[in-house]
Amino acid sequence: MFALTGKIALVTGGNGGIGLGMARGLGHCGATVLVAGRNADKSAAAVANLRAQDVPSEAFTADVTDEGAVTELFAAVAARHGRLDILVNNAGTTVRKMPEQLTLDEWRHVMDVNLTSAFLCSRAAHPLMLAAGGGKIINIGSMMSIFGAPYASAYGASKGGIVQFTRAAATAWAKDNIQVNAVLPGWIDTDLTQGAREQVPGLNERVLARTPAGRWGVPSDLAGIAVFLASSGSDFITGTAIPVDGGYSVA
Repeated sequence: MFALTGKIALVTGGNGGIGLGMARGLGHCGATVLVAGRNADKSAAAVANLRAQDVPSEAFTADVTDEGAVTELFAAVAARHGRLDILVNNAGTTVRKMPEQLTLDEWRHVMDVNLTSAFLCSRAAHPLMLAAGGGKIINIGSMMSIFGAPYASAYGASKGGIVQFTRAAATAWAKDNIQVNAVLPGWIDTDLTQGAREQVPGLNERVLARTPAGRWGVPSDLAGIAVFLASSGSDFITGTAIPVDGGYSVA
């Protein structure tokens, strides 16, 4: 039910953090993993790491906020592999500032990376998945779509948008046998959140105190949900937004 042998999976921002954790999970269940990112060296290192674990993988250099670059990326995927079964829209960034301090350029940058890229990649994936008879799209949201944070207005707005885009795409493409779901990571130990701990005094202590699991998550904690949502085990699940947060959102 959870075997992904023969499936082609594209993970944007898959060269580190949550994206790489998901890529490993998909690969360990049999998928060929395509890692897309702007940093070619980082992507090459991620692919080397995956291949060392016997995961068939390949790196693509692309800026997924650029419409032309996305078109070229998916054309390259189609040319090299002939199909696309799984898309993980994981590319993400943030700017930690109070709303009144954000510039318009910073707001737009966060929106483009976190939300517009998911739209562009999903739109480009649709014809490939349609030709394959169906597919799975996994959008990476955040618990910031549930809660507010004073230093994350652009980030939270973009992740709230991810949830609503997921629901809209799920209803649009259910007839095409394409399931679209969102994952809402909690406090996961990545480069992005290590920066948050440096910039937000007391964050580490507050996270540990509120999280029933008593720890920060790690990227491998996202592997299982990625496999589930990419597999036939989730064929009748679409339009959902699933927290993976050690219980933080219910505490």
